[in-house]
Amino acid sequence: MLVPVILCGGSGTRLWPQSRRAYPKQFHALHDPDHSLLQETIIRAGQLSTQPPILVTNEEHRFVVAEQCQQLGITARILLEPTSRNTSAAIGLAALEAGDDSILFVMPSDHVIKNLEQLKHALNNATNAASAGYICTFGIKPTHPETGYGYIRAGEDIEVDGIQKVAQFTEKPSLENAESFIKTGEYHWNGGMFCLRADVFLSEWSRFDANSVEHLRQAFAQRSIDQDFIRVGTEAFEAITSESIDYAVMEKTDLATMVALDAAWSDIGAWDAVWQLQERDEQGNALRGDVLTIDAQNNLVYADKLTIAAVGVQDLVIVESDDALLITNRQEAQKVKNIVSLLDAKGSAKHQLHRKVFRPWGAYDSIDQGERFQVKRITVKPGGILSLQMHHHRAEHWIVVRGTAKVTRGEESFLLSENQSTYIPLGIVHRLENPGVVPLELIEVQSGSYLGEDDIVRYEDTYGRQ
Repeated sequence: MLVPVILCGGSGTRLWPQSRRAYPKQFHALHDPDHSLLQETIIRAGQLSTQPPILVTNEEHRFVVAEQCQQLGITARILLEPTSRNTSAAIGLAALEAGDDSILFVMPSDHVIKNLEQLKHALNNATNAASAGYICTFGIKPTHPETGYGYIRAGEDIEVDGIQKVAQFTEKPSLENAESFIKTGEYHWNGGMFCLRADVFLSEWSRFDANSVEHLRQAFAQRSIDQDFIRVGTEAFEAITSESIDYAVMEKTDLATMVALDAAWSDIGAWDAVWQLQERDEQGNALRGDVLTIDAQNNLVYADKLTIAAVGVQDLVIVESDDALLITNRQEAQKVKNIVSLLDAKGSAKHQLHRKVFRPWGAYDSIDQGERFQVKRITVKPGGILSLQMHHHRAEHWIVVRGTAKVTRGEESFLLSENQSTYIPLGIVHRLENPGVVPLELIEVQSGSYLGEDDIVRYEDTYGRQ
């Protein structure tokens, strides 16, 4: 039984300002304008297996993952990691959930694979290897000497067609070494995909780190069901050593094998990779949004809300979002992650949050703010319910512009329709709900001495937040 496993972690710092910690690249439509990278991966999984996928994610992103599954009409098992313990622990949880005899096809959630037939062929060979007791990784046929990827050197053939032993793993090399790797024809990029039998993986990992596997089993034994999610024991999970599957198992086991894959693969690791994937005009420009160009060549230009005009420029990345603008040479796109480090050092939240922040009940967009006020546009999905809460430092005015709001304010409860408003004084317990069948939209004006998102005391929450 082939079970797809989709790993939904990662922050994609090199794709700032689109990708941020609270809403990273796998949830954005960076390739197919109609689907996020995660949704593309889920669709691909459905084309490769009849089994529903297992998704492994974290507390912060659980509702985004669930919503993107629901948008596709997909039923998935969603495992929640209490804390990040890298890919070995994530795959281990999926192995326990799937069962010992299951064959797992492990995929990151943020990759693009254009040639599905080539993937099917490679996966068929990898499945045969996994059935024979090997742990099989997918070696991507390199197209250029890339310094941002790990490399796999293929060894001798084994008895399974299309499968070779792994002779060596190499971390991100220098350009000189990468060029020499390509010339030999023996090296492939490490694509971070695996095909393995659940019990074989757990047995091999236990050989090298029995303590971590024992804690993993304890955490899984303590699991509980919460809405769409499977939660595991926090204390036991935190005791697991945080290591990738490469370090924890693949570099140590004698069962490591590789299947070659040439399927127009990309991990969309930086903006230059996005440019390579997109359709381009006659001047080589990849454009999205309201963009005008004159004498411009080989640029990537993403406009969100503004009109962007590119005149007489070449080989640039120009990406506009609600609250930030990135301009870089395409050849320097890998350095965008350093901007994220600078923002963090400044204490700015712009590497963590977009101006529009998604919540399980909907979203809010911070459209204006000053020293003692903030204005938000709030959207609540039909049936959505905000937590029963109170603020110590701010009061709020709500003005309904679309739909119907059910408001709890202290001991009273009432409905507001379009063009009606209410006031929530500082220190009053309150709640907002959408009892209707259309999205509720309202403008919230906050005023007070402190307007941070941590000034929330939750008394009751439908979504299990603290």
